[in-house]
Amino acid sequence: MKIALAAARHINRDTEYNFSQMKRFMAEAKSGGADLVCFGETFFQGFDCFDWDFEHDRNIALSTDSELFEEICETSKNIGIDLLFGFAEIEGESIYSSCAFISKGELLKKYRRISRGWKEYWHTDEHYREGLSTGIFEYGGKSFSVGLCGDIWEFPERFSLGEEILLWPVYIGYTPEEWEGGVKTEYAEQAAKCAPKVMLINSVCDDAAFGGAVFFENGKVKSELAMGKEGILFCII
Repeated sequence: MKIALAAARHINRDTEYNFSQMKRFMAEAKSGGADLVCFGETFFQGFDCFDWDFEHDRNIALSTDSELFEEICETSKNIGIDLLFGFAEIEGESIYSSCAFISKGELLKKYRRISRGWKEYWHTDEHYREGLSTGIFEYGGKSFSVGLCGDIWEFPERFSLGEEILLWPVYIGYTPEEWEGGVKTEYAEQAAKCAPKVMLINSVCDDAAFGGAVFFENGKVKSELAMGKEGILFCII
């Protein structure tokens, strides 16, 4: 199995651009022989897409029952590559930081972030919620789990369930110098607490996030895409 980690640029609140980026990187990953392409946390709307006013933000969040979500699934199917992407989700009167795993054009797994660091919780109300569960799912004959950004730091024990591979979409703002100066080693050590193989995917966004992707194996860096520019890291498992 070949997995593509897409360190792609997104623009906050510009879903048209961000979707075009997903299409671009899906096609590039497919050309590179990948079975699955993965994007960072809240990639579809941009990590800083909210005002923390529910009546405003509900119009930005995406429902998995919407025509737009169906279009994303259909695009993945037409290109012929499976897809993992982060998005701001709305269900009923609740908003979550979520991640969708689409296989063969169908939603195989939906995961909701369980830690609260995705939101300005000192401003938010009961509409902005965290997920309640983690868990393992099967894909391509292997066992997977998904964790979003701070989940792995706050609740590592909830991911050490025997999964072979943990997919770790993040949105982190470390500079390349900070990352190489020791932060990457800290992430490698934390990843080792959760699964033997962990794949981290960060986005590019102006001067707030610098991209990068890493394939950690047993607490060590197996392969990586350096921060600083867009690109794809191909991982074979």
